[in-house]
Formats: sequence, structure tokens, C-alpha cells
Amino acid sequence: MLTTKGLTLHYGGSQILQGIDLQAQKGEVTCVMGTNGVGKTSLLKAIAGSYLRSGGEVTIGGQAVGRVPAQVMARHGLAYVPQGRMIFPLLSVRENLETGFALLPRAEHKVPDEIYDLFPVLKDMGGRRGGDLSGGQQQQLSIARALIMKPKVLLMDEPTEGIQPNIIQDIGRVITYLKQKGDMAILLVEQYFDFAYELGDAFYVLHRGAVALAGRKEALPRDQLRAGLSI
Repeated sequence: MLTTKGLTLHYGGSQILQGIDLQAQKGEVTCVMGTNGVGKTSLLKAIAGSYLRSGGEVTIGGQAVGRVPAQVMARHGLAYVPQGRMIFPLLSVRENLETGFALLPRAEHKVPDEIYDLFPVLKDMGGRRGGDLSGGQQQQLSIARALIMKPKVLLMDEPTEGIQPNIIQDIGRVITYLKQKGDMAILLVEQYFDFAYELGDAFYVLHRGAVALAGRKEALPRDQLRAGLSI
């Protein structure tokens, strides 16, 4: 569903991504891992169009997507749950969800029951301002807002960061449900090793902006993957 070939990214005179080749299959969770500062978030932003990549190719569903900004990537079926959640603090929960309508036909401008089934707290708090929610509730809101867009590819950046354990379990169940539905590819950046390893089907470990280790779960035992993170 998602492929990158030779993806590069520069900040000024510094090269941040060194020709990333990656595949994320529909119905699977593909995990991008590595220590702080190796380029994980930059990779997601380069794919999402938040940063315009310097070179390389991105395809979604077999269709090559040019070097275009985030709003165009979204029209191609890509949704991004950023690190830090980035909800609108002064809008209500319901209004935050409704921002996902922008890419949908008017006839589909309705929050699906499925969203509230996955995140019941959002229905209960629909009238509250997003900024009044806890960090865990904001993370659920950020994921739900992305799902409103009915994406083909879902990018998630550190969804467990700063989140209480019970909400982490809830988010894990949602990712498992989305994976089992089989209609989208999920690209997950995650430093919580056990969470990532339990959910992941394929893994890419970055080091200094390049892929240092890659493989499918059945070919990458837990200890080997963990050792690869300390390269």
C-alpha cells in the first residue's frame, strides 16, 4: 500500500534521511524504530508531506505521488497522527473530529458509530474543549480524527508517549482492530519496544538517517531486534 524508494531529506546543508527504502502492506503494522535523533519523525513527515522530501519516490496503492505538500498527500489517502497529538485545544471534541470531514463528500459528513465504539470517551466528552482532555484522551482524539478521513495509510508517531498504561492498552486494541480489518497500512514509529513488537508485522531500524536493520517479525527474533536498536 505504501512504498518509498531512495527517500532523502535535507535540512539546510545537513542530510537527515539517507535514501530510505520501505514498504508497508495493507492489513499490517510496519514499525519504524531507533534511538532519539535517528530520523524517525523526519521520515514520517517526509512521507506525509509536512516536510518536502529532497529526493526519492513515494507510492500509495501503486500510484506514484509527487513531491507535494501534506494536504495533497491526504487526498491520496494518507492520514498522520503526529507526535504531541496536535489537536485544536479551543475546539470541542466534536469540532476536532469534524475537521476530518474536509476530504470527504458532504454526504459523509458524519462521525461514524465505529469511532465512538473504538473511543467511547469521545462521545461522552463531545462538548468539551480539546485542551481540557487528559493526554491520553487527546491521543485518542488525534487517532479518531485521522480515522474520520478513511485513510489507506495511517502514520502514527509515538502514540504511547506520555500516556497512562490503561490508555496504552486501549490504543493497542484499536491498532489491532484496524489491522484485522485489513483495509489500511499502518506505519508506526514507536520506542516502547514491547508495544511495537507485539503489534508489528515488519520492522525497520534507523541509524543516522539510514535503514540499519529490516525484516519481518518471523525472521527477526525479539533479542535480535532489540540488539539492532543499540547499533
